[in-house]
Amino acid sequence: MDRTPDACRSDYLDNSLLPSLTQELTASELLLNKMFYDEELDDSERFYQNQPQLLQLCYALYNMLVAHSQMVCYLVIVLNHMISASVVTLVLPILIFLWAMLSVPRPSKRFWMTAIVYTEVTIVIKYFFQFGFFPFNQNIEFDKTRPFHPPNIIGVEKKEGYVHYDLVQLLALFFHRSILKCHGLWNTDDRRATEKAALLRSDTEGEERAAGERRGSDSSLKSINLATSLESVHVRFPEQRRPGRRKTSATGSQMSHRSSHSKRGSTSTRNSNRRTGSVLSVQQKSRKELLLEKLREQLIKAKAFTVKKTLEIYIPIRQFFYNLIHPEYSAVTDVYVLMFLADIVDFVIIVFGFWAFGKHSAAADITSSLSEDQVPEAFLVMVLIQFGTMVVDRALYLRKTVMGKVIFQVILVFGIHFWMFFILPGVTERRFSQNTVAQLWYFVKCIYFGLSAYQIRCGYPTRVLGNFLTKSYNYVNLFLFQGFRLVPFLTELRAVMDWVWTDTTLSLSSWICVEDIYAHIFVLKCWRESEKRYPQPRGQKKKKVVKYGMGGMIVMLLICIVWFPLLFMSLVKSVAGVVNKPLDVSVTITLEGFQPIFTMSAQQNQLKVMGESQFTEFVTSHKITPGALQFLEAYSVDDVTVAQLEGSSNSLWTISPPSRENLMKVLKDEIHFPVTVTWSIQRNLSLGAKAEFATDKHITYLDKKTRGELIELLNGTRRDAVVIEYVFPCFIRAPSDSNAKPIEQLYTDEKYKNITLALERTPNSTGEIQEWWIVDQPMKCTTEKKQKAGLELFVFSDKVSPPSLGFLAGYGIMGLYASVVLVIGKFVREFFSGISHSIMFEELPCVDRILKLCTDIFLVRETGELELEEDLYAKLIFLYRSPETMIKWTREKTQ
Repeated sequence: MDRTPDACRSDYLDNSLLPSLTQELTASELLLNKMFYDEELDDSERFYQNQPQLLQLCYALYNMLVAHSQMVCYLVIVLNHMISASVVTLVLPILIFLWAMLSVPRPSKRFWMTAIVYTEVTIVIKYFFQFGFFPFNQNIEFDKTRPFHPPNIIGVEKKEGYVHYDLVQLLALFFHRSILKCHGLWNTDDRRATEKAALLRSDTEGEERAAGERRGSDSSLKSINLATSLESVHVRFPEQRRPGRRKTSATGSQMSHRSSHSKRGSTSTRNSNRRTGSVLSVQQKSRKELLLEKLREQLIKAKAFTVKKTLEIYIPIRQFFYNLIHPEYSAVTDVYVLMFLADIVDFVIIVFGFWAFGKHSAAADITSSLSEDQVPEAFLVMVLIQFGTMVVDRALYLRKTVMGKVIFQVILVFGIHFWMFFILPGVTERRFSQNTVAQLWYFVKCIYFGLSAYQIRCGYPTRVLGNFLTKSYNYVNLFLFQGFRLVPFLTELRAVMDWVWTDTTLSLSSWICVEDIYAHIFVLKCWRESEKRYPQPRGQKKKKVVKYGMGGMIVMLLICIVWFPLLFMSLVKSVAGVVNKPLDVSVTITLEGFQPIFTMSAQQNQLKVMGESQFTEFVTSHKITPGALQFLEAYSVDDVTVAQLEGSSNSLWTISPPSRENLMKVLKDEIHFPVTVTWSIQRNLSLGAKAEFATDKHITYLDKKTRGELIELLNGTRRDAVVIEYVFPCFIRAPSDSNAKPIEQLYTDEKYKNITLALERTPNSTGEIQEWWIVDQPMKCTTEKKQKAGLELFVFSDKVSPPSLGFLAGYGIMGLYASVVLVIGKFVREFFSGISHSIMFEELPCVDRILKLCTDIFLVRETGELELEEDLYAKLIFLYRSPETMIKWTREKTQ
């Protein structure tokens, strides 16, 4: 069949396109696109799709486990160290963060074999020390809580399940080893080293043949003669990455090889020439000199051997970090945001769990400590260290220095592990495995170490443009960015640090100006994008959903702010209020300024709770008084406490004879003689009361008849009690402050109760007369029958706000209006006023050009074009100074 030229040309084009197509697509992409149909693969896919959903989920979880078996090993090792917290388990986490996670492209076989062998040895050692004949296994219960008991800190203490986590760790390591072998990645390093050695050997042989033909039979290289005939160690470090490096290295190797052969030839020739004289000289030397010479040779050999072994350990480590800092290729990534979030989580853990980092502060919290103007030392040290590491990390990120990040990683890994597992247990006097907050903090810090190692391995990004929250223009980024700017001092601190550690020609004020403009333009860009997504047709009124949704919420919010103090104070005491009952009630009676004649207190059993029936009867007795009923509606039976005070004073009346005569003289001569009744009520201050003691007093002036009766009582000519009218207020209100006022609504005719005073005299064993006063209340405040002499005081306790809301309720209604409502009102007024002055910068139809100008400033700054940065900044400033230019720049692109 003949073929046309067009057909031949099309076949040629198809064949020319085929190689490029096969190079661009991977095997998985070919299978997904079904470019090559395979019936068995199709049947296998249908088989898995027909399986139950639960089984498919199990398959997916297993495949995820296989794909991330390396991370599973890391997680198990870290968890094992968190639980064991010993020197034995400390080695592998450090190796993970300083070796495995820094290896490119993956940890080598040597690391996994080291981890496996180390875990096996650890299991054997722990098993060996479980026998009871060791001295430190005698007092297990006493020693298991001691942080620095040698078996505890080493990790060989005797306990149940001592090896469970190590076996899980070993199982995870063997599982990962099987995965690597299954995919042919277990011996990759060995094959790479073999191929490199073979290539180096072939290059060396070729160079030797070429050099042999050039120099002839009598030419030789200069040799280095070592008196000890030791092998020389040749180490090379690549100074620059260039294509001809491998050949240069091979030539250097050949030179070293030939130099070694030349050395041996020259040495043997010289030894043969000196053989005759050497025999004579040996005969003349003494035995001591021969021993010293051999000893000196052995010391030189030992020194050379030590240097060689040290270099064999040092050189690979140095080469590892050199390749890490100067990689041949770099998959640049940026995980600074995740590292910053990990640091923030650690910061929050320190703030809310700082007691775990101190010695005797296990029962304290941060709010109580700060309210007492006390700064815990452990809290201060941990906060400053955490904040300092965040600042250093930001500086390294801005400078993009991988070497500094590697040094910081090494210092931080060793420092954190030394602090958490050696210093902190000594400070807190409890083991790390018993400190849950410290374990959580360490786990988050391990996540940070992993992210930091990943950043080192991949390298820093070449350009850092703007905030990570400004990458997209939607409501989520908008609200997160606004919340970020509301955090006190965070925006300012970030701006100043960026200016310090970024190469720029702008001054600090100019830098802050650019940052503020960029933040403002980003907010406007988000709003313009939202307007494009949800456009409003022209000439149509706003929908009721928008008006009542947005406007209704604002109206409700403003109303709640205006009436917030009244609503809050009402609800906090009626709904969430706590009854603060009296702990002690004291009454003192004083005659003018003389020594008190009566002092009595009621505590514990003397403070009775009024029953439900008694309270109902009490309320019924005051139903004819509207004011009393209105007052009693605010109280329940739990708010009333009856203090029953004994009639006899708890102290003797030890007045001197001259003072007694003076008292009687004053009673006789003065017309206005006062009697003062003072009461004091003590409450529990921790429940939310403003003051622990609430006190007040009432003063009554005696008439002439009562004064005469008191004079007779003092002279001893009267035995009956003297009645003092309207002096004792038996209904007291105890608010949260320090004023306990009488309840005027509960007294009929606004008169207080009467009391009686009697002076009791009794001689003691020595014949001296002892005197004390007896106070009685003729009529009780309730209808109950009188039992014995004494006073009854009814205390109505106001409910107090719970301690959690005490910081707001403590201001009171007027305080809340002054400190909350007026301040919020000021901010709201600023939002509703002054809009006309910012129309020019707020109502910008299209901000894309200004946003691009800001990003161009960031870009030229990162590329080092500092002169261009100055020009673009001047252009931005001119744009904001010129309204006409701003109008032209912010027009829609279609215009």
